[in-house]
Amino acid sequence: MSSDAPVTFLTQDAYDRLVAELEHLSTTGREEIAKRIEAAREEGDLKENGGYHAAKDEQGKQEARIRTLQWLLKNATVGDAPESTGTVEPGTVVTATVAGGEEVFLLGNREIASGSDLDVYSEASPLGAAILGLKEGDTTSYTAPNGREIAVEIVKVETYTGQ
Repeated sequence: MSSDAPVTFLTQDAYDRLVAELEHLSTTGREEIAKRIEAAREEGDLKENGGYHAAKDEQGKQEARIRTLQWLLKNATVGDAPESTGTVEPGTVVTATVAGGEEVFLLGNREIASGSDLDVYSEASPLGAAILGLKEGDTTSYTAPNGREIAVEIVKVETYTGQ
């Protein structure tokens, strides 16, 4: 991993929740999948065994999630959401006019806002990268994945409270 990789901010609650998920997937989750694969394997011909292939697919997804969680937890900065100073930074709730419509979202990792109705944009996303470091009242634009240039105005930057 390069030293300029973005640091992921996680609240203590999100960090604890992800540690528990990783523990479950790495132990009980792996045991359950192994048992399902073995039971399906005992049914015979693996080429036409839908249960076997479904269990193997699920195992692959689970292992990918384990790797994602391990990386995230290893590279995360854990603590309280930064106190808003009116500047867009990871862990702040941003109200912005995007392409003429008002949006309210959390800038950061989607794991922080689990259980919340807030939309989340990564600081590495086109929108997130364009607004990082801007202050209330600043305007900018970014190029969307479809090639369109989209205007953005920062209306308000608030401290994330977990809601």
